[in-house]
Amino acid sequence: MKVVVLDAHPLSQEASDWAPLRALGELEVYDHSSEEQAITRAREAAVLIINRAPVTGRVIEQAPGLRFIAVGFTGYDRVDVGAAHRRGIVIANVPTYGTDSVAQLTLALLLELCHHVGLHNEAVHAGEWARSGAFSFWKAPLMELAGKVVGIVGFGRIGRRFGELAHALGMSVLAVRPTRGEAPAYQPFAWASVDEVFARTDVITLHCPLTPETAGLVNRRRLECVKPGAFLLNAARGGLIVEVDLADALNEGRLAGAAVDVVSDEPIQQDNPC
Repeated sequence: MKVVVLDAHPLSQEASDWAPLRALGELEVYDHSSEEQAITRAREAAVLIINRAPVTGRVIEQAPGLRFIAVGFTGYDRVDVGAAHRRGIVIANVPTYGTDSVAQLTLALLLELCHHVGLHNEAVHAGEWARSGAFSFWKAPLMELAGKVVGIVGFGRIGRRFGELAHALGMSVLAVRPTRGEAPAYQPFAWASVDEVFARTDVITLHCPLTPETAGLVNRRRLECVKPGAFLLNAARGGLIVEVDLADALNEGRLAGAAVDVVSDEPIQQDNPC
């Protein structure tokens, strides 16, 4: 059996970390793979291990012995799931590894928008506070989250965990999920549609997968409906946002701020509008 790791770099740069997989058969490890490289490298593989390498229909079509695709992250949008299912190829991901860390990062992004910690840190080190002669020094308005409303688009493990953190800060929670399931015990909480979240909340945070239905979910139409002073957060997938529309909303003052951990083309390109 041949096992191919198409993009080892995001998880480990040490070849020895992958050595235990040699017990399964022949092993090939690559730091990165484009689609064309993946087609060549996967051709004789029974197992593919990926992080963000593309496993498209073309890759699957030209890998006749492929039986299993292991994704080292939560999201599996880089795999053509339909093509894999038609071939009977099993796909596995790691749905729980980042629940707390991603929720925590999202909170950090929100607090940075509220308090501009980085901006004030740089200003103090540059001597601006000392030169101001003022006891109370600030360069931008600060926002208190207690009493505000957060809208969580995608209420799976990460979305639910972030909802708990937001509730602990005194926020009301609106949540979007296609299959709603059990509501959390805390209050205030309510289910809502995506459009309701954009129209009613002070903070919008994205925690849904990237699918054909959610691609471009954040667009000009929805951004024209946001409350004045609203923030947008994205620690899910860059493709959820039409980035030109987001840049326009920020430049026109329709959004007070946005913080994103992901973009549509990664690593970020110089011409990214955001």
